[in-house]
Amino acid sequence: MDDRNLTIGDIAEELGVSKTTVSRAISGKGRIGEQTRKRVLAYIEEHHYSPNVVAKGLAQNKTFNLGLVLPWDYNIVELPFFQNCMLGISRAASSHGYDVLISMVTPEDITQLKRAVTNRKIDGAILTRTLTDDAPMKYLKENGVPFVAIGSTDDDMAVQIDNDHRSACRELTDKLLERGVKKIALIGGDESYIVTRSRLSGFEDAFTGRKEWNGTKLTFLNIKNSHEVDQIVEKLLAEQVECIVSMDDFLCVCVLNALQQRQIAVPRQIQVASFYDSSMLKYRIPSISSVRFNVEELGHRACELLLRLLDEEEVEKRTLLGYEMCIKESAK
Repeated sequence: MDDRNLTIGDIAEELGVSKTTVSRAISGKGRIGEQTRKRVLAYIEEHHYSPNVVAKGLAQNKTFNLGLVLPWDYNIVELPFFQNCMLGISRAASSHGYDVLISMVTPEDITQLKRAVTNRKIDGAILTRTLTDDAPMKYLKENGVPFVAIGSTDDDMAVQIDNDHRSACRELTDKLLERGVKKIALIGGDESYIVTRSRLSGFEDAFTGRKEWNGTKLTFLNIKNSHEVDQIVEKLLAEQVECIVSMDDFLCVCVLNALQQRQIAVPRQIQVASFYDSSMLKYRIPSISSVRFNVEELGHRACELLLRLLDEEEVEKRTLLGYEMCIKESAK
């Protein structure tokens, strides 16, 4: 028989042992005599046997699939983030012989994730968004499925990895205040997202201890569309705000469009800054001051953490990655 076509059944018949014994020898798990294990492994090595993924999975009780949990309700600004994150995850998974299975969820409907877990299609999962009341996370914990959360969570027992949004927003705000800004506004999205809360905390941190600063700061959260941004910009111009910081690049584009419609020059008449230096702002004139994150690395590191969990290794509960401050023309 061609060695390339060998099956576990063929090996078992040739050596006069059971298929279970061969599987245990391959996986290294289960009760089997050491002499028998060596005999099976020697035969496998001699005949260059390589179990296929299905056979290997059965032997090790693994699917070699990782679940990637994505939100159904993502908006256009989040698309580059998820794309780059998926790229990092897929590359890390592939390098370890794993495939990625996507489950789309909403805060109210996690049916796809439940189906993947119930049908034993995944060995573990990566969450790409964290909420204050996180249904996917609760479900995975209740069912004992290993997972890593991309983003921060108040659950100290969850393995989580994120960029340091709080420090980044504090440093960006610090730099703006150091340039003499006395009236500053922050515009953000959904307050139920942990990332929104982290960036808000960083913004507030920048004012802690600044007793000499006697300016005005304004905050607008849960902003969903360009119409709302337009109304806010109208109000901020009336109050002679000197700088507008947007929590994401979609909101920043809306701010820039609203200013352009009113023929307000950036940065001569008002300064603008944003998160997180995505392709949406790449060709803007003037160039937009922002904070840059390596999202592909974030996805890659998240996948590596999950794979270590699956190997039953001890991993750090909370990992914070850095950022790059990019002060450009829009805030000078």
